[in-house]
Amino acid sequence: MGGTNSEFAVVNARGEIVGRDSIPTAGHNDIYEYIARLKNGVDALLKRTDTQGRVRAIGVCAPCANRYTGCIEASTNLPWPSPIPLASLLEQAFSLPASITNDANAAAAGEMAYGRARGMKNFIMITLGTGVGSGIVCDGHLLSGTRGFAGELGHVIVDAGSERDCGCGRRGCLETYCSASGVVRTALEMLSASGDESELRDIPTESLTAKVICEAARRGDKIAGEVYDFTGRMLGRACANFAAYTDPEAFILFGGVSKAGDLIAVPMRAAMEESMLHLYKDRVEILFSSLRDAEAALLGASALAWDLSEN
Repeated sequence: MGGTNSEFAVVNARGEIVGRDSIPTAGHNDIYEYIARLKNGVDALLKRTDTQGRVRAIGVCAPCANRYTGCIEASTNLPWPSPIPLASLLEQAFSLPASITNDANAAAAGEMAYGRARGMKNFIMITLGTGVGSGIVCDGHLLSGTRGFAGELGHVIVDAGSERDCGCGRRGCLETYCSASGVVRTALEMLSASGDESELRDIPTESLTAKVICEAARRGDKIAGEVYDFTGRMLGRACANFAAYTDPEAFILFGGVSKAGDLIAVPMRAAMEESMLHLYKDRVEILFSSLRDAEAALLGASALAWDLSEN
């Protein structure tokens, strides 16, 4: 469930998407109108996939979702006032149990059920995209915390003296360095501070993206390479601290910025090991998610639903 569109799918126990569709999120006068349109869309999908009467539960990935209360709380990306009692509204509409969580936790649940973390009981999923999110799995359980918002590692301050403003209202959060916009900001700062030639100088600021910088780095552009080296090292130092929280088997990277691959993973590994407490040195893997971007939220949401149906 995003601010623009809501995707929905029927997913079987093997993590296979049997069918999928979407509706606009925006454009509905109130949440009840949205739920009614969603039900019509889901019912049509169930009919097309011949799965009527076979659905066991509903899982939802939504912004600012509190798994404990079943409500979306304080979301700035949805057109209706918060809190939104989404889980109970869905249960009433579909007569099925429903569970909700945020995107990073959903990605972690999906990774544990269907991806690289299958069989792992301790790992931290870090999503590097528009923001930096995380889902923490400890002793086989997805951590939710007191109010359902555990795992906001993107908003751990990694540079107390930073001038980088964060959307959360603070400065120097990991998100301001390792998100897609953080990568761009690093590039602009390096271009300003350096006289070295770079193909990035020929790109208008409004067209400069993390993907463009990554492509330039792969072609050997020095400043672009330094941008990803800096980004990876910032992430690695942060993860050395995160390792002390839960003693994870692995950090699993997901999202657009993670598509840089070794450009970010190699400096991340080096900085993480340099800063790591000796108890964890050379014992924590850095892996890339096996889930495709377009399916991760749906599969993560389905993992919540299967968990509901089994309990």
